[in-house]
Amino acid sequence: MQILIPDDYTGASAGLACAAQLAEHTLTVLGDLARAPQADAALRDAEALVLIRERTRVDAALLRRMPRLRVISQTGKIARHVDLAACTAAGVAVVEGVGSPVAPAELAWLLMMMAARRRLVDNVASLRAGRWQSALGAAMNGATLGIYGYGRIGRRVAAYGRAFGMTVRIWGSERARADALADGCAAATDRASFFATADVLSLHLRLVPATEGVVGADDLARMKPDALFVNTSRAELVQPGALEAALRTGRPGGAAVDVFESEPVYDAGHPLLQMSQVLATPHLGYVERASYELYFGTAFEQLLRFAAGERAHLLNPEALGATG
Repeated sequence: MQILIPDDYTGASAGLACAAQLAEHTLTVLGDLARAPQADAALRDAEALVLIRERTRVDAALLRRMPRLRVISQTGKIARHVDLAACTAAGVAVVEGVGSPVAPAELAWLLMMMAARRRLVDNVASLRAGRWQSALGAAMNGATLGIYGYGRIGRRVAAYGRAFGMTVRIWGSERARADALADGCAAATDRASFFATADVLSLHLRLVPATEGVVGADDLARMKPDALFVNTSRAELVQPGALEAALRTGRPGGAAVDVFESEPVYDAGHPLLQMSQVLATPHLGYVERASYELYFGTAFEQLLRFAAGERAHLLNPEALGATG
């Protein structure tokens, strides 16, 4: 098979140990698909497409550029970036893989520590500029950590908070709050107090129609002027422009974000990148070697199963009967 991995910004996938599985196939790795000069040729020749999470949008327009495509293997789970109906109509089979909460949870915790609590970024920059101890940080111990969403990632972040002596309060669905109580965390009694009492508030929700724009200006306005808002999940969970506007008014006092509404971001003039109270990273949540080995290893295995004639793992087996 001619296998294409688009939007691998660092080109790391070809060097993974799990890529040895593809020794009998041809693997092409592209960086930003929108900017790669060889994109048209690579798309035209590809028989299999490996998607890195939700970076690449697969719709009818892209499928028309890929006349030889037979199968798409998703790292992690399929979300709204893949038009499954369009794939089926084009006769393209789709399989999905697995994910891990480890690297995203660790990044969320790292951002919390670096951004506002210990002011690590400020002090490192100050030292490089020839100044000594320019900012006073705050300990995690004794602070209140609010976690919106209590799935696999939220649960791990809650455990980190408890290990550091924080009071952990959960908001989310009724099930999420019940699970949190069962784990020994506190469940907020109402949404308003959840936002108002958090010293650090971190989003850990999946982006689905019900959660799009779930955090609004009113929520952010209730936060403390020295609170930190953390989003390592999806930018679209927050109403457009609400975070930038809230930061300008000083509630919350700071933010740490790993996600943007349109990625990748090349414009240094992006509003969040212009704010000194924002620590921004380029969607690094799952960009970690062990996670890549897991994600890509599974995605490659799924392709090999398809090549061997297996069909039980397809999300849309009806695609095989489509004329395209």
